[in-house]
Amino acid sequence: MVERWNAVVKDKDTVYHLGDVAIPRSGLKNLAKCNGRKILIRGNHDTFKLKDYAEYFEDIRGAMFHHAGNQLPGGLIFTHIPVHPDNLRGHYLGCVHGHLHCHLVVRDGQIDKRYFNACVERNGFAPVALDDIVAYFKGDGRAQADV
Repeated sequence: MVERWNAVVKDKDTVYHLGDVAIPRSGLKNLAKCNGRKILIRGNHDTFKLKDYAEYFEDIRGAMFHHAGNQLPGGLIFTHIPVHPDNLRGHYLGCVHGHLHCHLVVRDGQIDKRYFNACVERNGFAPVALDDIVAYFKGDGRAQADV
């Protein structure tokens, strides 16, 4: 995974890791080998002490809002667990999340296109470029089912 990470992330890139970084704790050491500025959106399995993560992450958050300006009116919320659809309405165009591994958010038997699963299991075991995520929400990018 380090090799795949470094193939798409350069030293000055910023990566928002959407949680569940490493189990066991010794896996955190691999982050030192990964390119880029790293920001952690904590997941339900990120249960170690804050200082354990602070060595590898520039910032640690519960969520992150990305306003894409004219590209994507409404902006996106980045979280570990997908936010409830009612929390998107009136606030965000979509939610970029982790937590579900290879699964997608489904509503009434259809993939809910308000969500983008950024888990490595869905995305070639590498981080996803923000441009690809924005293209997905604009309808210009690949469908989540294509991964």
